[in-house]
Amino acid sequence: MPELPEVERGRRLAEATALGRTIVGVEVAADRIVCCDQDPREIEAVLLGSAVRAACRHGKQLWLEFDRPPHLLIHFGMTGALQTRTSTHLALESGPKVKDPSWPPRFAKLSLKLDDGGELVFTDPRRLGRIRLRTSPRTEPPISELGFDPLLGMPGRAEFAARLQARKVPIKSLLLDQSVAAGIGNWLADEILYQAGVDPRLRADRLSGDQVEAIRLAIERIVATATLVDAEKDRFPKDWLFHVRWGRNADARTERGEAVQHLTIGGRTTAWVPARQESRSKPIGRSRPKKQDSPQKRQTR
Repeated sequence: MPELPEVERGRRLAEATALGRTIVGVEVAADRIVCCDQDPREIEAVLLGSAVRAACRHGKQLWLEFDRPPHLLIHFGMTGALQTRTSTHLALESGPKVKDPSWPPRFAKLSLKLDDGGELVFTDPRRLGRIRLRTSPRTEPPISELGFDPLLGMPGRAEFAARLQARKVPIKSLLLDQSVAAGIGNWLADEILYQAGVDPRLRADRLSGDQVEAIRLAIERIVATATLVDAEKDRFPKDWLFHVRWGRNADARTERGEAVQHLTIGGRTTAWVPARQESRSKPIGRSRPKKQDSPQKRQTR
Protein backbone atom coordinates (compact mmCIF):
# COMPACT_ATOMS: atom_id res chain seq x y z
CA MET A 1 0.00 0.00 0.00
CA PRO A 2 1.29 3.49 -0.76
CA GLU A 3 2.43 5.00 2.53
CA LEU A 4 3.24 8.53 3.63
CA PRO A 5 6.25 9.08 1.31
CA GLU A 6 4.39 7.82 -1.76
CA VAL A 7 1.30 9.91 -0.98
CA GLU A 8 3.48 12.96 -0.38
CA ARG A 9 4.93 12.37 -3.83
CA GLY A 10 1.37 12.45 -5.18
CA ARG A 11 0.64 15.66 -3.29
CA ARG A 12 3.71 17.33 -4.78
CA LEU A 13 2.66 16.23 -8.25
CA ALA A 14 -0.84 17.62 -7.70
CA GLU A 15 0.60 20.88 -6.42
CA ALA A 16 2.98 21.27 -9.34
CA THR A 17 0.25 20.46 -11.87
CA ALA A 18 -2.93 22.01 -10.51
CA LEU A 19 -2.11 24.79 -8.04
CA GLY A 20 -3.66 28.05 -9.24
CA ARG A 21 -5.45 26.34 -12.10
CA THR A 22 -9.19 26.12 -12.76
CA ILE A 23 -10.89 22.82 -13.56
CA VAL A 24 -12.49 23.09 -17.00
CA GLY A 25 -13.32 19.41 -17.48
CA VAL A 26 -14.09 16.49 -15.16
CA GLU A 27 -14.57 12.80 -15.82
CA VAL A 28 -15.45 10.40 -13.02
CA ALA A 29 -15.70 6.66 -13.65
CA ALA A 30 -19.06 5.02 -12.97
CA ASP A 31 -17.65 3.27 -9.91
CA ARG A 32 -19.68 3.84 -6.77
CA ILE A 33 -17.23 1.78 -4.70
CA VAL A 34 -14.34 4.16 -5.34
CA CYS A 35 -16.74 7.11 -5.15
CA CYS A 36 -18.01 6.01 -1.71
CA ASP A 37 -21.53 5.57 -3.09
CA GLN A 38 -21.66 9.17 -4.32
CA ASP A 39 -23.14 9.76 -7.76
CA PRO A 40 -20.18 10.21 -10.16
CA ARG A 41 -22.19 12.72 -12.21
CA GLU A 42 -22.81 14.84 -9.13
CA ILE A 43 -19.08 14.82 -8.34
CA GLU A 44 -18.36 16.04 -11.87
CA ALA A 45 -20.89 18.86 -11.54
CA VAL A 46 -19.49 19.99 -8.17
CA LEU A 47 -15.83 20.03 -9.29
CA LEU A 48 -16.33 21.72 -12.65
CA GLY A 49 -15.24 25.36 -12.50
CA SER A 50 -13.43 25.02 -9.16
CA ALA A 51 -10.06 26.77 -8.79
CA VAL A 52 -7.32 24.86 -6.97
CA ARG A 53 -5.96 26.84 -4.01
CA ALA A 54 -3.86 24.16 -2.25
CA ALA A 55 -2.74 20.52 -2.42
CA CYS A 56 -2.70 19.05 1.10
CA ARG A 57 -1.96 15.78 2.84
CA HIS A 58 -2.35 14.24 6.28
CA GLY A 59 -1.06 10.70 6.66
CA LYS A 60 -2.24 8.75 3.64
CA GLN A 61 -5.10 11.18 2.91
CA LEU A 62 -4.59 13.72 0.12
CA TRP A 63 -6.93 16.53 -0.82
CA LEU A 64 -7.29 19.48 -3.13
CA GLU A 65 -8.68 22.66 -1.59
CA PHE A 66 -10.69 24.83 -3.96
CA ASP A 67 -11.87 28.42 -3.95
CA ARG A 68 -15.18 27.11 -2.68
CA PRO A 69 -16.33 23.97 -0.86
CA PRO A 70 -16.70 21.08 -1.13
CA HIS A 71 -13.10 19.98 -1.56
CA LEU A 72 -11.76 16.80 -3.16
CA LEU A 73 -10.37 14.12 -0.81
CA ILE A 74 -8.50 11.11 -2.22
CA HIS A 75 -7.22 7.95 -0.53
CA PHE A 76 -4.92 5.78 -2.65
CA GLY A 77 -5.87 2.44 -1.09
CA MET A 78 -3.64 -0.43 -2.24
CA THR A 79 -2.85 0.61 -5.81
CA GLY A 80 -4.02 4.19 -6.25
CA ALA A 81 -1.83 6.92 -7.73
CA LEU A 82 -1.98 10.38 -9.29
CA GLN A 83 -0.60 10.70 -12.79
CA THR A 84 -0.02 13.31 -15.48
CA ARG A 85 1.02 12.82 -19.08
CA THR A 86 4.63 13.51 -18.18
CA SER A 87 4.92 12.05 -14.68
CA THR A 88 7.17 9.05 -14.08
CA HIS A 89 5.53 5.86 -12.81
CA LEU A 90 6.55 5.13 -9.23
CA ALA A 91 8.15 1.67 -9.21
CA LEU A 92 7.88 0.88 -5.52
CA GLU A 93 7.09 -2.53 -4.02
CA SER A 94 4.37 -1.04 -1.85
CA GLY A 95 2.95 1.07 -4.67
CA PRO A 96 0.97 0.41 -7.85
CA LYS A 97 2.06 -2.68 -9.77
CA VAL A 98 0.37 -1.95 -13.08
CA LYS A 99 2.39 0.16 -15.51
CA ASP A 100 0.12 1.64 -18.15
CA PRO A 101 1.77 3.87 -20.78
CA SER A 102 -1.54 4.68 -22.50
CA TRP A 103 -3.39 7.96 -22.04
CA PRO A 104 -5.84 8.30 -20.52
CA PRO A 105 -4.67 5.44 -18.26
CA ARG A 106 -6.70 2.27 -18.42
CA PHE A 107 -7.69 2.33 -14.75
CA ALA A 108 -8.53 6.02 -14.51
CA LYS A 109 -11.18 6.78 -11.88
CA LEU A 110 -11.00 10.57 -11.95
CA SER A 111 -9.67 13.00 -14.54
CA LEU A 112 -9.32 16.73 -13.94
CA LYS A 113 -8.69 18.84 -17.04
CA LEU A 114 -7.13 22.22 -16.24
CA ASP A 115 -7.36 25.61 -17.89
CA ASP A 116 -3.71 25.53 -19.02
CA GLY A 117 -4.18 22.27 -20.90
CA GLY A 118 -2.80 20.11 -18.10
CA GLU A 119 -4.55 17.05 -16.73
CA LEU A 120 -4.39 15.28 -13.38
CA VAL A 121 -5.66 11.70 -13.24
CA PHE A 122 -6.33 9.36 -10.31
CA THR A 123 -5.88 5.70 -11.22
CA ASP A 124 -6.75 2.64 -9.15
CA PRO A 125 -6.52 -0.85 -10.68
CA ARG A 126 -7.82 -2.73 -7.62
CA ARG A 127 -10.61 -0.27 -6.75
CA LEU A 128 -9.58 0.02 -3.09
CA GLY A 129 -8.95 3.76 -3.26
CA ARG A 130 -11.62 6.29 -2.33
CA ILE A 131 -12.85 9.62 -3.72
CA ARG A 132 -14.78 11.83 -1.30
CA LEU A 133 -16.12 15.37 -1.12
CA ARG A 134 -15.64 17.25 2.16
CA THR A 135 -16.66 20.75 3.23
CA SER A 136 -13.82 20.95 5.77
CA PRO A 137 -11.40 18.03 5.21
CA ARG A 138 -9.23 18.66 8.30
CA THR A 139 -12.16 18.68 10.73
CA GLU A 140 -14.26 15.88 9.23
CA PRO A 141 -13.72 12.09 9.11
CA PRO A 142 -11.59 10.38 8.10
CA ILE A 143 -8.88 13.01 8.68
CA SER A 144 -10.30 14.19 12.01
CA GLU A 145 -9.89 10.63 13.33
CA LEU A 146 -6.20 10.36 12.46
CA GLY A 147 -3.20 10.75 14.72
CA PHE A 148 -0.17 12.97 14.16
CA ASP A 149 1.51 13.22 10.78
CA PRO A 150 5.21 12.24 11.18
CA LEU A 151 6.35 14.69 8.50
CA LEU A 152 4.16 17.63 9.45
CA GLY A 153 3.69 17.34 13.22
CA MET A 154 6.01 14.89 14.97
CA PRO A 155 5.41 15.09 18.76
CA GLY A 156 8.21 15.92 21.16
CA ARG A 157 9.87 13.32 23.34
CA ALA A 158 7.49 13.48 26.33
CA GLU A 159 4.27 13.54 24.29
CA PHE A 160 5.44 10.74 22.03
CA ALA A 161 6.39 8.56 25.01
CA ALA A 162 2.98 9.14 26.59
CA ARG A 163 1.22 8.09 23.39
CA LEU A 164 3.19 4.85 23.12
CA GLN A 165 3.58 3.70 26.69
CA ALA A 166 -0.14 3.93 27.45
CA ARG A 167 -0.92 1.08 25.06
CA LYS A 168 -0.75 -2.67 25.82
CA VAL A 169 -0.27 -3.88 22.25
CA PRO A 170 2.79 -4.99 20.26
CA ILE A 171 4.77 -1.95 19.13
CA LYS A 172 4.49 -3.07 15.49
CA SER A 173 0.69 -3.03 15.73
CA LEU A 174 0.73 0.35 17.45
CA LEU A 175 2.82 1.95 14.71
CA LEU A 176 0.26 0.75 12.15
CA ASP A 177 -2.64 2.31 14.09
CA GLN A 178 -3.58 5.37 12.02
CA SER A 179 -5.26 6.97 15.03
CA VAL A 180 -1.82 7.12 16.63
CA ALA A 181 0.53 7.87 13.73
CA ALA A 182 -1.04 8.73 10.37
CA GLY A 183 0.79 7.52 7.29
CA ILE A 184 2.94 4.72 8.72
CA GLY A 185 2.26 1.42 6.94
CA ASN A 186 3.88 -1.97 6.95
CA TRP A 187 7.21 -1.26 5.29
CA LEU A 188 7.75 1.96 7.23
CA ALA A 189 6.96 0.27 10.55
CA ASP A 190 9.43 -2.54 9.85
CA GLU A 191 12.11 -0.05 8.80
CA ILE A 192 11.55 2.10 11.89
CA LEU A 193 11.84 -0.80 14.32
CA TYR A 194 14.87 -2.22 12.50
CA GLN A 195 16.75 1.05 12.62
CA ALA A 196 15.68 1.66 16.22
CA GLY A 197 16.82 -1.84 17.20
CA VAL A 198 13.45 -2.68 18.81
CA ASP A 199 11.78 -6.09 18.80
CA PRO A 200 8.45 -5.70 16.91
CA ARG A 201 6.76 -8.13 19.31
CA LEU A 202 7.40 -6.05 22.44
CA ARG A 203 4.40 -4.48 24.11
CA ALA A 204 4.43 -0.71 23.82
CA ASP A 205 3.89 -0.17 27.55
CA ARG A 206 7.00 -2.25 28.30
CA LEU A 207 9.39 -0.20 26.19
CA SER A 208 12.16 1.65 27.97
CA GLY A 209 12.52 5.39 27.63
CA ASP A 210 15.59 4.88 25.43
CA GLN A 211 13.68 2.51 23.14
CA VAL A 212 10.80 4.96 22.77
CA GLU A 213 13.17 7.79 21.89
CA ALA A 214 15.03 5.56 19.40
CA ILE A 215 11.69 4.86 17.69
CA ARG A 216 10.78 8.55 17.60
CA LEU A 217 14.10 9.54 16.07
CA ALA A 218 13.92 6.67 13.56
CA ILE A 219 10.46 7.81 12.43
CA GLU A 220 11.70 11.35 11.87
CA ARG A 221 14.81 10.24 10.02
CA ILE A 222 13.23 7.60 7.80
CA VAL A 223 10.16 9.63 6.80
CA ALA A 224 12.31 12.69 6.07
CA THR A 225 14.76 10.65 3.98
CA ALA A 226 12.09 8.82 1.99
CA THR A 227 10.20 12.01 1.16
CA LEU A 228 13.40 13.89 0.31
CA VAL A 229 14.08 11.42 -2.51
CA ASP A 230 10.41 11.53 -3.60
CA ALA A 231 9.79 7.92 -2.49
CA GLU A 232 12.04 6.49 -5.21
CA LYS A 233 13.24 3.15 -3.84
CA ASP A 234 16.53 3.14 -5.76
CA ARG A 235 17.51 6.30 -3.91
CA PHE A 236 16.85 4.87 -0.45
CA PRO A 237 20.04 4.23 1.58
CA LYS A 238 21.53 0.86 0.63
CA ASP A 239 21.60 -0.37 4.24
CA TRP A 240 17.83 -0.04 4.70
CA LEU A 241 15.83 -3.16 5.49
CA PHE A 242 13.40 -2.05 2.77
CA HIS A 243 15.56 -3.53 0.01
CA VAL A 244 15.44 -7.10 1.38
CA ARG A 245 12.18 -7.31 3.36
CA TRP A 246 9.86 -8.43 0.56
CA GLY A 247 8.66 -11.90 -0.40
CA ARG A 248 9.42 -13.83 2.82
CA ASN A 249 12.77 -14.89 1.38
CA ALA A 250 14.31 -17.33 3.88
CA ASP A 251 17.80 -16.43 2.67
CA ALA A 252 17.36 -12.67 2.86
CA ARG A 253 20.15 -10.72 4.52
CA THR A 254 20.74 -7.05 5.12
CA GLU A 255 23.70 -5.26 3.60
CA ARG A 256 25.48 -5.90 6.91
CA GLY A 257 24.96 -9.65 6.48
CA GLU A 258 22.24 -9.93 9.14
CA ALA A 259 19.63 -12.65 8.63
CA VAL A 260 16.10 -11.38 7.99
CA GLN A 261 13.19 -13.33 9.43
CA HIS A 262 9.44 -13.00 8.96
CA LEU A 263 6.54 -13.43 11.34
CA THR A 264 2.94 -12.28 11.58
CA ILE A 265 1.88 -9.63 14.07
CA GLY A 266 -1.70 -8.40 14.17
CA GLY A 267 -2.38 -10.15 10.86
CA ARG A 268 0.45 -8.31 9.07
CA THR A 269 3.65 -9.82 7.72
CA THR A 270 6.59 -8.44 9.65
CA ALA A 271 10.21 -8.49 8.54
CA TRP A 272 12.77 -8.16 11.31
CA VAL A 273 16.41 -8.89 12.16
CA PRO A 274 16.75 -10.85 15.42
CA ALA A 275 20.49 -10.18 15.63
CA ARG A 276 19.71 -6.48 15.91
CA GLN A 277 16.21 -6.40 17.40
CA GLU A 278 15.75 -9.40 19.69
CA SER A 279 14.87 -8.33 23.23
CA ARG A 280 15.29 -10.00 26.59
CA SER A 281 11.92 -8.64 27.60
CA LYS A 282 8.94 -10.94 27.20
CA PRO A 283 7.41 -10.22 23.77
CA ILE A 284 3.92 -10.70 22.41
CA GLY A 285 3.88 -13.18 19.53
CA ARG A 286 6.49 -15.63 18.27
CA SER A 287 9.29 -15.43 15.76
CA ARG A 288 8.79 -19.03 14.67
CA PRO A 289 5.63 -20.86 13.64
CA LYS A 290 4.10 -22.95 16.40
CA LYS A 291 2.03 -26.09 15.98
CA GLN A 292 -1.64 -25.17 15.99
CA ASP A 293 -3.39 -25.72 19.32
CA SER A 294 -6.48 -27.86 19.60
CA PRO A 295 -9.85 -26.09 19.67
CA GLN A 296 -10.15 -26.96 23.38
CA LYS A 297 -6.88 -25.22 24.22
CA ARG A 298 -7.75 -22.17 22.13
CA GLN A 299 -11.06 -21.79 23.95
CA THR A 300 -9.32 -21.59 27.34
CA ARG A 301 -7.15 -18.62 26.35
